[in-house]
Amino acid sequence: MLEFPTWRKTWLWAITALAILAALPSLLSATSIRWPDALPDPMVNLGLDLAGGSHILLEAEPAQVAAQRLENMEENVRGIMRGAEPRIRIGDVSTRDGRLSFILDDPSEMDRARELLLPSINGTGMVREWDLSMEDGNRMILTPTAEGLDQAVGDAMESATEVVRKRIDALGTREPTIIRQGDTRIVVQVPGLQDPEQLKALLGQTARLEFKLVDLDALPSEVMEGRAPPGSEVFPYAESSAQAGQNLAVRRLGGIRGDNLTGAQQSFDPQTNEPVVNIQFDSDGGRRFAQLTTENVGEPFAIILDDEVLSAPNINEPIRGGTAQISGGFSVETANALAISLRSGALPVDLAVIEERTVGPDLGADSIRSGMLAMGIGSLLVITLMIATYGRFGVYATIALVINVAMLLGIMAALGTTLTLPGIAGFVLTIGAAVDANVLINERIREERKRGRRVVAAVENGYKEASRAIYDANITNFIAGVLLFAFGSGPVRGFAVVLIIGLFTSVFTAVTLTRMWVAGWLRRARPNDLHL
Repeated sequence: MLEFPTWRKTWLWAITALAILAALPSLLSATSIRWPDALPDPMVNLGLDLAGGSHILLEAEPAQVAAQRLENMEENVRGIMRGAEPRIRIGDVSTRDGRLSFILDDPSEMDRARELLLPSINGTGMVREWDLSMEDGNRMILTPTAEGLDQAVGDAMESATEVVRKRIDALGTREPTIIRQGDTRIVVQVPGLQDPEQLKALLGQTARLEFKLVDLDALPSEVMEGRAPPGSEVFPYAESSAQAGQNLAVRRLGGIRGDNLTGAQQSFDPQTNEPVVNIQFDSDGGRRFAQLTTENVGEPFAIILDDEVLSAPNINEPIRGGTAQISGGFSVETANALAISLRSGALPVDLAVIEERTVGPDLGADSIRSGMLAMGIGSLLVITLMIATYGRFGVYATIALVINVAMLLGIMAALGTTLTLPGIAGFVLTIGAAVDANVLINERIREERKRGRRVVAAVENGYKEASRAIYDANITNFIAGVLLFAFGSGPVRGFAVVLIIGLFTSVFTAVTLTRMWVAGWLRRARPNDLHL
C-alpha cells in the first residue's frame, strides 16, 4: 500500500498537473490576468442561474400535425392511384371531419386499390396509423387512429427539439438547455443571452419552404377575397415583398417542399446587390426541382415561406444543378436568419412562445458570491479543524482538498460542462466527502496505533481498511448521481455532474495523493510516532 515507484509518482503528478492546468483559464477569467491566446482555453460554462440569460417555453398545436398528415396522405393516395398500372381514377376527394375520403370511378377496382394502400395505412412501426373503410360500394375512407396521431405528434416534437437545438447552436451560444416538457412543450434556456427577441424570432420561424405552381385560372377578384378554385389555395404576399397586401392562388398539390435542402447561405444578387439566400438541394430534391421547372417553362411558380409568398417569378428555363435563389426584400440580418433556419431544417409544427423570462447577470453574480462565501467559510473552518486535530496529516488533507477543487474545476472545463447554482452545492458536498475520507483514514490510523502496531504498519493498515469504507460509500453516491443525471433535468443534472466528477477527484486526492505523500515522509523521516 505504501510502495510508490518513480514511474507511478510521475504518472500521478502528471494527472494532477493536467487537471489543474485545465482549471487555470476559468480561474484567471475572474482576474485581470490574460490567458495566452495561443494556448487552449477550456472554460467552465455558467448556467442560466449564474450567468443570466433567456428562458423560453414553446408549445406546439397537435391539430396542425393532424392536418399535415391528412394533406400528406391525400397527396400519397393521388400518387399511388396515378402510378398504378393501369391507372385507377378517383374523384370527389374530401378531407372534411379530419378524414380522407374519395370515390373510385370504377367500383370493380376497390380490391386492387385497397391492396395498393395497405403499406401506407400500416406504416413502418408497430402502430396502425390509419383505419380503412368502404361506403356505398365505391367510396374509400381513411381515418387516422388515435395511436397513430399520438406517435406522429411525438415524432414531430422530437424533430422540433432537434431543429431548435441546431438553430441555437448556429447562434454560437454555449451549453443551452433544450428539453421537452410534457407532450407538446419545449423548454429553452440560453445562458448569457440577455435579449430574447433574437431567440424568439429564430425559434418562432417555422422555415417551411415550398415551391408551388401559380393557379392562372383563378379569378383575381375571388383571390383578393381569399377564395380559390377547387384544388388550389390562397396565400398572402409577405410584408417585405413588393406585392404586400395582395394574395396569390397556387396549386395545393404537386409542388416541392424544402425537406430536401442540404445548404443555405446568405449572399447578394449580382445584378441588384440585394441580400438573397442561395439554397442547395440534395440529389432527389434537385431532380424533382429540375423536373418541375422543365415541365412548366413559361409559367410562374411561387416561393412560399411559412404560408407567405416571398416572390412568384416566371420559369424562363429549366433550373438544373440543384441550386436556386430566394429573394424577397431581405436585409442582411433577415437573410442570414432565414439561411440559419433553412440549414437547421423546417420545424414540423409551429411553436408558440407561451412563457419567457430574462434572468439578469446581477442575480447570478450574487449567487456566485454567496456560494463562494459559503464554500470559503466552510473550507476555512474544516482546514483549521483538520490541522488542529491531525497535525501533519491535517496539512496533507488540506493540500489534497485544494487540489481536489482545482481538479474538479479543470475536468469540468475540459469536458465543457455547465456549472449551475446546484453545481456549487455539489462543490461544497465534494469538499465534505473529501474531508470525510481523510477523517476515516486518520481515525483508522489512530486505532491501529492504539492497538500497538508500529508506525508503518499502522499507516498501511489504516489506509487499507479505511479505503474499503470510502469506496463503498462513493460507489453508492455514484449510483445516486447517475440516476439523478439520467432522470433529472436542468439544475438537477448540473448537480449530478459535479457530484459524479467530485467523487472521482475526492477519492484520488484524499486517498491516493495523501498516501503517496505520507509514504514519502515515512521513508525520509522514519518517525517513531505519528502524533495523531
